[in-house]
Amino acid sequence: MSSNYKIKLSALTIDNAEPDAKSLLESAKKNLGFIPNMYAYMANAPILLDSYLYAYALFRQKSGFTPVEQEVIFLTISKENGCHYCVAAHSFVGDAMSKVPTEVTDAIREGITIPDTRLQALSAYTKILLNSRGHPCEESTAAFFAAGYHESDILNIVQAISVKVLSNYANHLFQTPLDDVFKVRAWQETSHTQTCNTGKCTA
Repeated sequence: MSSNYKIKLSALTIDNAEPDAKSLLESAKKNLGFIPNMYAYMANAPILLDSYLYAYALFRQKSGFTPVEQEVIFLTISKENGCHYCVAAHSFVGDAMSKVPTEVTDAIREGITIPDTRLQALSAYTKILLNSRGHPCEESTAAFFAAGYHESDILNIVQAISVKVLSNYANHLFQTPLDDVFKVRAWQETSHTQTCNTGKCTA
């Protein structure tokens, strides 16, 4: 059992959410046909859910990345952050909506080389940008540019990282259970679990 702290707030519904969150949940149900568990938990802080949905939509609509590239970015970040919920969700969306080749999705999930040089370069640079906390080296950036990407793409990846911090961290804190629709692409990462010892958490 994980020793990580779990927020004890319950998932909310359209019936018991406060007005700001209620409208967001209603929109989600209208657009998706159901309310994802992640949204139901994030609704405990309406500004969190609102910020996530707004920033997520902006990235999807205006980042300039193709649907496949968007999924590669989101999935890479979620995998690096060890978010079981978002890895499963983006794997499912990649399969059903963004039409990401399964071998690409599986490579990211398994931490192996993607069998597409451009997507591999995108995933690798996303990982570097995330893990360096925004301090990528000249060499890695040159390789990113050589794959056909540009400086504006770096900034749009930063947008994606900010989006996934909101959802990945919320899912860690709530230990959000997978919705049934995502269980076909369930994924579990154990290396990010932390344990507490004498009041201090160590990775």
